[in-house]
Amino acid sequence: MRKSDKKIENSLRESLTQVCEQALEQVEGFEWITHLVNYDNFPQSLKIICVFDTNEQLSAALENKQDEYLIKLIQQALTKVSIKVKDLSAKVSFDTEENCSRQDDGKWSSRLR
Repeated sequence: MRKSDKKIENSLRESLTQVCEQALEQVEGFEWITHLVNYDNFPQSLKIICVFDTNEQLSAALENKQDEYLIKLIQQALTKVSIKVKDLSAKVSFDTEENCSRQDDGKWSSRLR
């Protein structure tokens, strides 16, 4: 990883940590957030995954437009660190611990590949 990539990674990690802390307080069922990126194709390759505990909680969050709220939080956090992503909503996905347990034996490393 190049030095410039490490700087971007640190900015991404810190920004998403702030989003996570806020979302844990305000979005029922939200558990954690992570990202995947190929720095040779940044920011086009950026993928952000918001994880909820159960499918029921995720469904309720989507119904209550909490997905839009989370995307807005992510956008604000990335803007603060000068990371510009076109059509962020296409880069953010939602998943659950329940699905990972059921489909990948709880192994997020396999699921996120």
